[in-house]
Amino acid sequence: MASIGDGRAVDGDPGDQDGQGGHGGAAQTLSDAQFSAAVSALTSAFGDPTRRQIYLFVREHPEGVTASEVAERFALHSNVARHHLDKLTAGGYLEVQILRPAGGGAGRPSKRYTTSATDTGVASPPRCEDLLITLLGEILALIPGDKAELVAEAVGERYGRRLAAHMSPGENHRSFRAALHSIADALTAHGFAAHAEARGGTLALVKDECPFFDTAIQHPVICAVDRGMVRGMLAGLYGKSVVPAESSRALGDDACVSLV
Repeated sequence: MASIGDGRAVDGDPGDQDGQGGHGGAAQTLSDAQFSAAVSALTSAFGDPTRRQIYLFVREHPEGVTASEVAERFALHSNVARHHLDKLTAGGYLEVQILRPAGGGAGRPSKRYTTSATDTGVASPPRCEDLLITLLGEILALIPGDKAELVAEAVGERYGRRLAAHMSPGENHRSFRAALHSIADALTAHGFAAHAEARGGTLALVKDECPFFDTAIQHPVICAVDRGMVRGMLAGLYGKSVVPAESSRALGDDACVSLV
């Protein structure tokens, strides 16, 4: 058993006899924030019983499955099947492969979903990630203010575009609202515990947790990274690069919110 947070624990590999879990090494603890983010990510991806069965179905087919195959297997409308598959993809549990028609002829490319290498267990993020975030904050602190913000946002945007390409490669015609919900799922999988909601005539991404928070207190410029991630994912999923208006607890605001 690997202990997490205030007495909470996660089972390791059942075949592991030394109690160190499936990845080896000493047990690691989760803070309350990390535990909340991990549970939010898992709930978002697997909270629906049909979605859990779909994930297991995909895992049984290493060659991948299509939305039509999932719809037929579970007696679902194809749009409902695609919604479940996209939720799992946004969480990093599935990957998408685009298959072009044979011979390069006409016809819509087909999408096949396969399982990714993501571990679905609630486990502590590697400690090296905390170190990298700390070092990123130190690096940004050495760059003059305005330039540091541009650099941080550019790095986040590039990563956001790569995430969007992984979530739905070759497509950028989904509705703005659907894109925002997909982005919230992806951010949650990255430790932000995010959700989308209507707010004052616009839409907002509310982030209840932040993996950068401790570093952001000392180096608030790092908040530009997740602003860039939102911008990059919007560009990739919706087709337009929108600059979100951002509030941040690290900057003294009441909450971390991206208004778009």
